[in-house]
Amino acid sequence: MKRCIIARYRIETCLPIEQVAETIAGEQSSGTFLPVPGETEELKARSRAKVTNITLLDSADTPSLPGGRMPRGASGPLKYQRAEITLAFPFANVGANLPTLIATVCGNLYELSDHTGCKLLDLELPLEFGAKYPGPQFSVDGTRKLAGVFDRPILGTIVKPSVGFTPQQTAELVSELGEAGIDFIKDDELQADAPHCPFKDRVAAVMRVINDLADRTGKKVMFAFNITDDLDAMLRNHDTVLAAGGTCVMLSLHSVGLPGLLALRKHCALPIHGHRNGWGMYARHPLLGVEYPAWQKFWRLAGADHLHVNGLQNKFSEPDDSVVRSIQACRTPMFRPDDTAMPVVSSGQWGGQAPETYRLTGTTDLMYVAGGGIMAHPMGPAAGLRGLQQAWEAAVKGIDLNTYAETHPELRETIVKFGHSK
Repeated sequence: MKRCIIARYRIETCLPIEQVAETIAGEQSSGTFLPVPGETEELKARSRAKVTNITLLDSADTPSLPGGRMPRGASGPLKYQRAEITLAFPFANVGANLPTLIATVCGNLYELSDHTGCKLLDLELPLEFGAKYPGPQFSVDGTRKLAGVFDRPILGTIVKPSVGFTPQQTAELVSELGEAGIDFIKDDELQADAPHCPFKDRVAAVMRVINDLADRTGKKVMFAFNITDDLDAMLRNHDTVLAAGGTCVMLSLHSVGLPGLLALRKHCALPIHGHRNGWGMYARHPLLGVEYPAWQKFWRLAGADHLHVNGLQNKFSEPDDSVVRSIQACRTPMFRPDDTAMPVVSSGQWGGQAPETYRLTGTTDLMYVAGGGIMAHPMGPAAGLRGLQQAWEAAVKGIDLNTYAETHPELRETIVKFGHSK
């Protein structure tokens, strides 16, 4: 059998499922809405995508999305059947080309009026993609080495308020958190190179604090500076961080796109912290967009070392089981053992989610990033960090949080402030 790109989708339609699956396969390979003279049987045998599996799911009385085509001569109530379909796209149609891969598996199929819902669930890619694309440069092990953290989660926070601090105010916050022993701090995705906090000034002020602290204590805080910008500026920003002794850079992935990440990865000497802001546009609707297991493969291939996965009991709309699947997806090798990405657990996190996160994932190979869960602690950010450290200590040891809090005041105040642990 010829090499193929395997793509699995969830679709919904009031038309025959087999017909709609074939329409999607044709539209995204050799066909179009009308037969054309050049689409010979020989060409179709060579280049048309094949429907390899259809699994019927539930049905609905109303469509999930507007604009669907009605069956010819339809009258009365309709049923909208849902199904999972698997398509095999000939590798020769695409080659090892990430942007064209996205055009193939996430392209015009979404606009087709034959269905009222279509979501890419997962992908299987030929070995040529692993051979061509670099993948993560640091992944989990390299990140742990730079952060100096080996036997627990890398605990971190986000600079809050998201915007408004001057470079010096940012450095003062980093100093307080660094003195408390934090592992990781990141810029908010809204803070890159703005007039109120110029990038070069922020890097200089923050790294002065981090380097001084490292000289005194031997621990170097990893700070992910947001270098998101036009391509030339992004590369210059990376060089600024590297020259100052920094150990991480951050990108808003959807802002720079796959070619932007690939260009940075070729140039980069630091871990790339991939932020997925805008993710809801791709994933929030169950019958539109892309599921995380497919999405993260694109960005890992292009070189992201860390990928945001949301968090349990988070402030957004994503359910816990989806977050757990995302963490598992990042930790599952694609082409080689070291091409995994470090999952970044964030979004409304505090110590209370630590036990369940550990129980459901069975790993400490993750970054656990709390913004308000550290910064809004009633005893101050340093105590907020200690409360988070204590929560993870209890989680790994299998000790109930409330029991552990009896002898750990920072954790006790964390629970009082943010809610009682389950």
